[in-house]
Amino acid sequence: MPSLDWLTARPIAHRGLHDRASGAIENTASAFHAAVAGRYAIECDVQLSSDGEAMVYHDDRLGRLTEGSGELRAMTAAALQRVPFKETADRIPTLAELCSLVNGRVPLVIELKSHFDGDTRLALRVGSVLQSYSGPVAVMSFDPDMVIALRRDAPGLPRGIVAERRYDHPEWARFSYWQKRRMAHLLHAYSTLPHFVAYDIRDLPATAPLLARWVFGLPLLAWTVRSEADRKRASLWASQMIFEGFRP
Repeated sequence: MPSLDWLTARPIAHRGLHDRASGAIENTASAFHAAVAGRYAIECDVQLSSDGEAMVYHDDRLGRLTEGSGELRAMTAAALQRVPFKETADRIPTLAELCSLVNGRVPLVIELKSHFDGDTRLALRVGSVLQSYSGPVAVMSFDPDMVIALRRDAPGLPRGIVAERRYDHPEWARFSYWQKRRMAHLLHAYSTLPHFVAYDIRDLPATAPLLARWVFGLPLLAWTVRSEADRKRASLWASQMIFEGFRP
């Protein structure tokens, strides 16, 4: 694997450089243009449409930021591209459209969202889209199965694991103690073989990510840095930060 120095060279804008007051909503072209203008790397989320396209959007369902309702995986890419955001003229882009917009000017860090149901088609689609992308790009996921799929189907693509120590949000309630422990302590690393780790800033310092950084030499990204206290903690323990709500 070539050097990943580019991954930690600049702060990474969480879901783009978004600011609702200025009309830049997270994971939209407006937020991505702002990040490029500020020379920040871009973190974004992708979901799978019903027809197998990688769509740049964080939530499983429409409604929080957009008009309409429904699950993304039940809608086609064409239908999702027509969905308006509530406060801007932006639409949900495909990953290919994001790649065209950025065009290698800043690094991309793409998070694969997952239902943890064994469906890794999104990893395959993202790998396919990125085959023709020449800019600096890395892919990561909370789901070890997604990272294993990346290792299998796109071995030359830089891949990372996203993790935290607590897993106390209600969305993790269906996971067993041992599942959470496996993810928190990176016990899947022998099968995922990540090239970098992204860990919750609230949980640093923690043994597993620091071993990954200092013993195995993996870049460690801290997410999501939102305050000066977070920033100081990230500077102590991480290689770089994924930030939002301010300009570093």
